[in-house]
Amino acid sequence: MESEPPLVVSECPEKLREREQWVCWREEERDDKLTKIPVIPATGGFASSTDPETWDSLETALEYTETEHADGVGFVFTDNDPIVGVDLDDCRDPETGDVDDVALDIIERLDSYTEVSPSGTGYHVLIKGDLPDGRNRRGSIELYDTARFFTVTGDHVGRTPTRVARRQDALDAIHREYVQNIERDTTPESRQRGDADGQSATNDADDVDLEDEDLLEKATNASNGEKFGRLWNGNTVGYDSQSEADMALCCLLAFWTGGDRTQMEHLFRQSGLHREKWDEVHYADGSTYGEKTIERAIATTSEFYDPDAGDDTEGRDTTSAESSADARDDSERSRAYLTEKNRLLSERVDELEATLAEKTKRIDTLEAEIERLTDELATRDQQDGQSQGEQVTTASENSGESEPSSMLSRLFSGRSE
Repeated sequence: MESEPPLVVSECPEKLREREQWVCWREEERDDKLTKIPVIPATGGFASSTDPETWDSLETALEYTETEHADGVGFVFTDNDPIVGVDLDDCRDPETGDVDDVALDIIERLDSYTEVSPSGTGYHVLIKGDLPDGRNRRGSIELYDTARFFTVTGDHVGRTPTRVARRQDALDAIHREYVQNIERDTTPESRQRGDADGQSATNDADDVDLEDEDLLEKATNASNGEKFGRLWNGNTVGYDSQSEADMALCCLLAFWTGGDRTQMEHLFRQSGLHREKWDEVHYADGSTYGEKTIERAIATTSEFYDPDAGDDTEGRDTTSAESSADARDDSERSRAYLTEKNRLLSERVDELEATLAEKTKRIDTLEAEIERLTDELATRDQQDGQSQGEQVTTASENSGESEPSSMLSRLFSGRSE
């Protein structure tokens, strides 16, 4: 049995390493198909994804993989942890590394720890969140958060985070679009892309025709102008990632430009959210991150600014509350902000605790060294004392031997006189 390369522990997120929810697995043929069977670390018996007694620490699991009885390790999802696994199968060429557009889109939007699967033909993404109700699998995409184990390779995908990030909004959108398939089933094809001139097919951009200055003034003074202003200035507070903030601003720009890709592109480059990533190619078809973001924003925007409808349209949401992060109301944004703040505080506490533990260990080492040096110094002082005593004794003995001779000399000297 050929085992997988050993897990690079340093690449595995700390939040996973510290949990005792690990099993081993080995590949067996069942019904003419190779299947990964979970096994108990150290014993090799069959493990259960619902029985904690069959799980163990990562260290124990890794030790067992050094034997011939296991091919790798796996992490078990439970109801007691916030971790969700996104399994993307048959989306990667193991020889060339080419990835299909759907997988790239999901990985980009989740923006969390991602690794290559054991076969090399897929990806595993780990995030924090609550799996939405409904089906959890469609085609080669599967989502699960309990009673399953996830093979972990440590083959981290570069340019993705090394931590398990909270991505609830992105998870909801991906579940809806790719698993439930609601938007893709109900949205006409013309709504999912712009026309040949780069404009949305649902709205004639010429009907808007706002100059940049006028558009920014209207967007800033609209009822949701405060949100637009924050995003325009590069403020991402209330969003789980900058990618979500990018999408939110693009949805607003899609509304005000009537879905004009050229003007959206031009305006976004003037905003505080613009960064180098905008022009990076992230998709197999050669599309950049910015191009895909604009395309997705137009496809998910539910209505566009109508200058003939009066000012009452200026405050409408640019997308439905369920299809984009920018449609959150104040209470949802507050909750997201508090959640993110709590996460940052928790991470800071973890960092401080790790630093304290390291310093405590250093203090213990120094105290042990001080004790050793003190004992060594006391031993040397004792040895020096004994040496000095021996020298005094020797000197006294030598002095005692010469004294009679000296007295006799003085006696004979007196008599001669």
